[in-house]
Amino acid sequence: MSVHALTGATSGIGAALARRLADRGDDLVLLARDEGKARGLSDGFPGSRVLVADLAEPGTLNGLGRQVDGPVDSLVHVAGVVDLAPVARLRLHEWEEQLAVNLVGPAVLTRELLPHLRAGGGTVVFVNSTAGLDAAPTWSAYAASKFGLRALADSLRAEEAEHGVRVSTVYPGRTATAMQQRVHGQEGREYHPEQWLRPETVAEAICQVLDLPEDATMPEVVVRPRAH
Repeated sequence: MSVHALTGATSGIGAALARRLADRGDDLVLLARDEGKARGLSDGFPGSRVLVADLAEPGTLNGLGRQVDGPVDSLVHVAGVVDLAPVARLRLHEWEEQLAVNLVGPAVLTRELLPHLRAGGGTVVFVNSTAGLDAAPTWSAYAASKFGLRALADSLRAEEAEHGVRVSTVYPGRTATAMQQRVHGQEGREYHPEQWLRPETVAEAICQVLDLPEDATMPEVVVRPRAH
């Protein structure tokens, strides 16, 4: 039985991944931003350990590692936020939130759980975005946070190789989630979820990374909708 810590389990890709891992009998350590979300996760995933901290306020993550017992087999960063706007109209709080949730929070949480990951010979998976490979107009803040996340993963991979910790980045294309529906609204486009990846498909790709035999590593995986 493996122990997996993950963020973003309340919806979308994170929820699909948490369900898949729970259904196969693995133990979960889930992050919730408040007590209400924590109760929902506890009800949805009985037996899981739910920690309360807010990625939008990375200081709340300090000391979180002390609330985790024993080795951890994986830490999967799924949670993310996005606000689209031209640079000329982006507000400071929109920059700060996207950088905090998408980059600084994952960095701090990784630091907190590294001793447990080293003990378990674990894997860190950063669920990035194809926006972390190519920045389009109005995507500057989100893409900047995701380009930074890629750099974080690359540095961590080099640093932790000697400790037996593998680091992978998964780059999903557009996925049929509540976030994608919101993005379509910001873009002024009709939302047709059938055009995009299913969250379960991305969860499957993440599981392939997690289940990779010990003699191999998969530094980067790009998953795109077949028709796009």
